[in-house]
Amino acid sequence: MNWPYHHLFFYVSLLFFVTQAFGVDEAYDPLAVSDSIATRTLDLTVLDEGRGRNIPVRIYLPPAANPAPVVLFSHGLGGSREGSAYLGWHWASRGYVAVFLQHPGSDTSVWRDVSPARRMEAMRDAANARNYLLRVRDVSAVLDQFEQWNGADDHVLAGRLALSRVGMSGHSFGAVTTQAVSGQTTPRGRAFFTEPRIKAAIAMSPSSPRGGNSEKAFGEVSIPWLLMTGTKDVSIIGHADLASRLAVFPALPSGGKYELVLDNAEHSAFTDRALPGDKEERNPNHHRAILALSTAFWDAWLRHDTRARAWLDGDGPASVLGEQDRWQKK
Repeated sequence: MNWPYHHLFFYVSLLFFVTQAFGVDEAYDPLAVSDSIATRTLDLTVLDEGRGRNIPVRIYLPPAANPAPVVLFSHGLGGSREGSAYLGWHWASRGYVAVFLQHPGSDTSVWRDVSPARRMEAMRDAANARNYLLRVRDVSAVLDQFEQWNGADDHVLAGRLALSRVGMSGHSFGAVTTQAVSGQTTPRGRAFFTEPRIKAAIAMSPSSPRGGNSEKAFGEVSIPWLLMTGTKDVSIIGHADLASRLAVFPALPSGGKYELVLDNAEHSAFTDRALPGDKEERNPNHHRAILALSTAFWDAWLRHDTRARAWLDGDGPASVLGEQDRWQKK
C-alpha cells in the first residue's frame, strides 16, 4: 500500500465511522418511521370542573418514555377524537404525544341520533358561537389537566409530556378553534382566547372572519403557522369558500408562516374518508404531502431541528407535492 492510498483509506474509514456514529449521512425525511416503533392509543376524559364539562381525548403515545412534545388536534363539526387517525399514528411514530380532543356539543352527538332528513339542519344549528366558546376553552382545560397528570407520580402520563413544546392543530371548525387559541384577534384587536402555552399551529381548511378584516384578525399572530387547504375546499355549513381560506395567509406577518394549497382537493382531503356530497376522486398523495409537511413543521418549530427547517424552507416540499399543488412561505 503506497502512502497516498494509505491516507485516502484512513480518511474514508474515518468519514464512514463519523457518519454512522452521528447519522449525518441520512437525509432528512419527515415520512420515515421505524418498522420497530410500536405506538399505542390511550382514551381518557378531562373533567373541567369549573364548567362541569367532560372532554374526551384520544392520545397517541410514542414508545419512548422520555418527555415528548405535545401536539393537539381539534376535529371538525360533527367529528370525534377518533377521526383523522392517520395524523395521530404518524405524529406519534415520529416521537410526539398526539392528543385528539372531542368537543361535546359539536361532535358526533350532533347527528348520531337525528333522522337523516334533519342532520344537515342539526349540523348548521351546532355551528354557533356557544360551541365556538366551548371549544376554545376546552383547549386550555386539556392543557391544565395535562400539567397535573404530567406531575403526578401514579398517572400513565407522568413525566411523558414536554409541555414547554406544545403544538395546536385542527380541521374546519377545528381550524377555527386553532386560529382562536393561536393568535387570531377579535374585530376590536383583542386576543381573548390566545393560549400562551401553544408554540406553533397548523390550520387545515382555515377561514377568515365573516364580516371582519383579515389583516386585523391575523396581523398580530406571533407564532409559526402552517395553513393547508385545497382548490375545491368549500363547506356548505358556514359558507366558507376558497377565497375565505386563501385570505388568511396574506394577512399573516412574516416569519415562520407557510401555506399549502392542494390541487383538486375537497374539504374532506384532510380527513380519513370522503364526505357525503364529494365529487372528486381522492388523491392518495394528498395525505402523503400533509403528513410530510406537518411533521417537518412540528420538527422545525417544536424540536428546533435545523435539518427539518432547511427541508421546509428549501426544496423539501417540492419532493412530496404534485405538479399543480402550491406552496409558499414568508
